[in-house]
Amino acid sequence: VQPATLGGVRSEFLHSARLDNLASCFLSLRGLIDHVEDGGVEKDTDISMIAMFDHEEVGSSSATGAGSPIIGEAVKQISHVLGAGSVSPILYDRAIQSSLVLSIDQAHAVHPNYASKHEKHHGPKMNGGMVIKRNANQRYATNGITGLIVRELARRAGLPAVQEFVVRNDCGCGSTIGPVISTATGMRAIDMGCPQLSMHSIRETMGVADLSHGLALFRAFFNDFSCVDSSIED
Repeated sequence: VQPATLGGVRSEFLHSARLDNLASCFLSLRGLIDHVEDGGVEKDTDISMIAMFDHEEVGSSSATGAGSPIIGEAVKQISHVLGAGSVSPILYDRAIQSSLVLSIDQAHAVHPNYASKHEKHHGPKMNGGMVIKRNANQRYATNGITGLIVRELARRAGLPAVQEFVVRNDCGCGSTIGPVISTATGMRAIDMGCPQLSMHSIRETMGVADLSHGLALFRAFFNDFSCVDSSIED
């Protein structure tokens, strides 16, 4: 198997197989480990967790996919423990309402040879920061509130302004686990990712700086989500 390599004049690109979606898996796991090692868990008023599912590329409808009861059951079990062993529907409902799912999957960066495939003002660039995905047909789970939360997290972390991706109206749009989990549980969700080229090919390409941007955003999420969420007025 050919290992990952750096490329570009300044080694600004990472070339590898399966960046979609091992890059996001690495970033989320590294972000959670950093949060624990920095003592964040002891200070948390929330439950910080990550979940990695099988079968996202084929619809998530499996016993180990995002369409399974795994997330809902996990929240029920956590609520049960927090309720000192008692079954509390109110506690479970509040946990669902207070939660936010970051559905992180790689995003399509604008290709210089096929720039017309993107909306004019929605062409994410590699090494330009994380990307929020939006779709009016709900193929992505992002809404106004979840987008605002992530933008504020990025601002507080001193990250570049989050980029936006919207599929052209005359083009088909893939989907992610964001709408699947949100529909099954009622949790708020946002679809995001690092921009890349050649998605699903044997050799994908993304920006090295976006790995740093993604890790910083995960750290900010684990550290500051509760504070940002509570600052939003109805």
